[in-house]
Amino acid sequence: MAQTATGTRRPELIGGIGDRSAAAPGRAAARRWLPDAVLGAAGVGLGAAVGSVLTSETRGQLTQAGGVATVVGSLTGMVGAYLALLMVLLISRLPLVERTIGQDRLARWHRRLAPWPIALLALHAIAITVGYAQAARVGPWHEVGTLLSAYPGVTIATAGLGLMLAIGLVSLRAVRNRLSRETWWLIHLWMYVALAISFVHVVVLGPSFVVHPVATDLWDAAWAAAAGAILAYRFGLPVVRSVRHRLSVVDVRTEAPGVVSIVCKGRDLERLDVRGGQFFEWRFLARGLWWQAHPYSLSSLPRPPYVRLTVKGVGDHSKALAALRPGTKIAIEGPYGAFTNDARTRRRVALVAGGIGVTAIRSLLEEMPRTAEPVVVLRASKPEDLALRAEVADLVKERRGSLQEVVGARDEIELDAKALRRLVPGIAERDVFVSGPESFVFHVVETLRAMGIPDEQLHYEAYAF
Repeated sequence: MAQTATGTRRPELIGGIGDRSAAAPGRAAARRWLPDAVLGAAGVGLGAAVGSVLTSETRGQLTQAGGVATVVGSLTGMVGAYLALLMVLLISRLPLVERTIGQDRLARWHRRLAPWPIALLALHAIAITVGYAQAARVGPWHEVGTLLSAYPGVTIATAGLGLMLAIGLVSLRAVRNRLSRETWWLIHLWMYVALAISFVHVVVLGPSFVVHPVATDLWDAAWAAAAGAILAYRFGLPVVRSVRHRLSVVDVRTEAPGVVSIVCKGRDLERLDVRGGQFFEWRFLARGLWWQAHPYSLSSLPRPPYVRLTVKGVGDHSKALAALRPGTKIAIEGPYGAFTNDARTRRRVALVAGGIGVTAIRSLLEEMPRTAEPVVVLRASKPEDLALRAEVADLVKERRGSLQEVVGARDEIELDAKALRRLVPGIAERDVFVSGPESFVFHVVETLRAMGIPDEQLHYEAYAF
């Protein structure tokens, strides 16, 4: 049962901070070069990592017993450690990168990259062991015993690699889907320990640094910068913002079956540089919830001193939020996300929401000007599941747009190309914003791409449950 603050007037959140609806299309378009620049810089760094290994080896070393295997081990170790560094940077929440590329896109890059450093570091351990065994003319298992007993650094590195492999196995979709998000998150935190071990091991024992002392300095600086970014933007800044704004729960109200809105009150919310469509990592300081933070989109722009999020109960954490009591303190991290009005490249827009994806669409709609002529498509299995429908309808009416509702089972009513063209007139001339569960979002986006709509006009936020 949702808790309601007694003795106080329920705050209504239909307005927002200032008037940003007149923002010119594509403020972020001028930074469209940033993803390519990030990938380019990563490629340059990869080339430097490979070059530092290759230039440290000589032809004579390659012709010696075990020389080829040792070089392969050095190369895979260096590249694996470098890719691990990139993994850290992708989730370090660097403001410019995060706001331009978007955390969901960075997270996808992170997930796709993750298997490579783990696999390369495992290959590094095998190749180095084989190379050293061939050089010593002993068996590989004998060399394993020698390395572990004679080199403490190798023992620690082996423990770190074992930790990485375990986390990698847990992160496989087939395994992760069997775990709660909370359990997976706790296990995943150990990756920081494994990465720290990897850094120390490469610097202390990496042969590339013996010949290239400058490489040691650059490697130290790169990892120090990554660690500094993590500490500053994932820990320091959230603490500062949480203390500054002092958010607490005011009201919890039911919006639809299994969906609740949580109204929060805080200080100086006008100082929050938040845009419609963005989200925060929310940490509710209540029993059983305080130790974990979860991402939830704002369902309306802040209206000081209030701000609101709307959540669908699909997991242990989200279901527990319906029982939050007024006065519960909140710590926040964010705002995050590039799913904003700044991403617009065209005058007119279409907004497509599947289920609880209406939250980001609802707040994003607040910043859309009348000239955007928004067409909003809400998708739900049943009419009662159309959360925030009345608010969306009012915002659409104010902006002289149109609201389309698609209600029914997904296998009965599909948002295919024909349906999208019918629901959204002139869709090819619009920016299209899509929000909702991953399967829904990726289906709609792929359909739009097949319709010939270029990627620069497609903007999406996928919710992983």
